[in-house]
Amino acid sequence: MALIEEFDKTGNWLFRYRTYLPLVLYIFATLVIFLDKTPSFSHLDPVAIGFCLAVSFLGLVIRSVAIGYVPRLTSGRNTKKQVAEVLNTEGIYSIVRHPLYLGNFFMWMGIVLYIGSWWFSLTIALVFWLYYERIMFAEEYFLRNKFGVTYLDWAGKTPAFIPRFRQWSRPGMEFSFKNVLKREENGFFAAVLSFAYVDFFKNLVLFNQFKLSLFWIIVTAVSFVIFLVIRFIRKKTSLLKVQGR
Repeated sequence: MALIEEFDKTGNWLFRYRTYLPLVLYIFATLVIFLDKTPSFSHLDPVAIGFCLAVSFLGLVIRSVAIGYVPRLTSGRNTKKQVAEVLNTEGIYSIVRHPLYLGNFFMWMGIVLYIGSWWFSLTIALVFWLYYERIMFAEEYFLRNKFGVTYLDWAGKTPAFIPRFRQWSRPGMEFSFKNVLKREENGFFAAVLSFAYVDFFKNLVLFNQFKLSLFWIIVTAVSFVIFLVIRFIRKKTSLLKVQGR
């Protein structure tokens, strides 16, 4: 098999199972917390908590900007195959080709940084790049075959992962906060639970305390209520239905 076909095949396989990556991260994060009992900073330090939350929140904002302007049948949560009825080149897609994966990177790096191991953080950053590089290759291979010159013109001037802000092009549609709410409820709550998990396990390993810190009890409780409210509205009402998306 030619290398280009092998990259495409591997990328599509990783694309289908990309939702399981966090489970692997949980396993390795748990091992690191258990084995490395001299973290670079305390997980109870308010400055550290604020910084790590800010990194993850930046990722959530990036994803929200992308999703809020996304046309129908693009950038979805589909796992069986690539889907793109239109090539999205406006808004955040005018400055970076893979904003959702960029958002994922920051969301998960905030959690990884909170573990307090710099070598583990650097390792995860490298693994993230290698993992998503194949997925991005497969997506771009699909888009190139489908949109041809239009795709090549856009890709030729738009960076894959590091935004070029001066190229910002105003989206041709209105921002849909409803679309963000109904598509990011799970990711938002999963991120909060991940922070809480790190705090709980660190308290257990470092202090032999079977508890969750008060701050994370409050944050998790509030997040859970928000999650339930959004889930109820999405499942039981039509308030979050968006025409044409």
